[in-house]
Amino acid sequence: MTNLSSLLDSYAFSMSDSEFAQYLNDSKICGEVATSREVNIAHMHGFVEGNEHLEFGVKLTREWTYEDIFELMARRVGTSADPHHLFGQDTISAEECITQLYRYTEIFGEAVRNRGKILFATGHPAGLFPIYVELARVARAFGAEVLTIDEGDKFLDGDIRQILDVVMFEQYGNLQHTHFPGPMELALTQLTERGITPDLIVADHGLAGIAASRGISTIGIADCNDPGLFVSAEQNQIKVAVPMDDNVTPHLYKPVTNFIVTHANLK
Repeated sequence: MTNLSSLLDSYAFSMSDSEFAQYLNDSKICGEVATSREVNIAHMHGFVEGNEHLEFGVKLTREWTYEDIFELMARRVGTSADPHHLFGQDTISAEECITQLYRYTEIFGEAVRNRGKILFATGHPAGLFPIYVELARVARAFGAEVLTIDEGDKFLDGDIRQILDVVMFEQYGNLQHTHFPGPMELALTQLTERGITPDLIVADHGLAGIAASRGISTIGIADCNDPGLFVSAEQNQIKVAVPMDDNVTPHLYKPVTNFIVTHANLK
């Protein structure tokens, strides 16, 4: 049986909020991130135009204009609020990231302490996957029910897989970066057929967007070029959308994972 004291010690987080913000900026998880301003602007337009890679399965409850999305991303993410800044560097606010991480940890911690049924999924196997693996391990150690699915349901030219408790999409022999909600729809169909409704979904991209649109309690992470989840948050669908670069090298996310586990107050 897992030694819970040792598990907690392994996730000790001692940085102040200002020190953590500095780390997020230095690691390019926030601050001057890799995604260019022109990509961000293009994705804002693409969301409004109904681009299938940017919709994220989010059910719209109102009409959204480009100007609405532009203002939303500046406010919820920290992208530049200058409408004339169309090329070059863009930003994510470390302070806003931390604010939303506190909410994320509150919801996650409550679900774990209540021994809820939690499903983990990602469209970013090369980046965010390690965060969810560790959160699933902690959740299971503290008595939550980490949900499992039957692998192999077909999606596009691939299928869905679950590796170390995290649902992902495989295609052509490789785990894929995907924005599509389809893999989550397949997973939820399986669970529904077994009479199971998750108490919490921990995910990103369309896997989070579709779950939140279906009214399932969902927490997510989203990049500055992914307006879908921030629209979902603005519409009071997803419980929280944490703004951060979602594809830095995985080891850089370890302090983020430590922050979540430590501040979730799993005692």
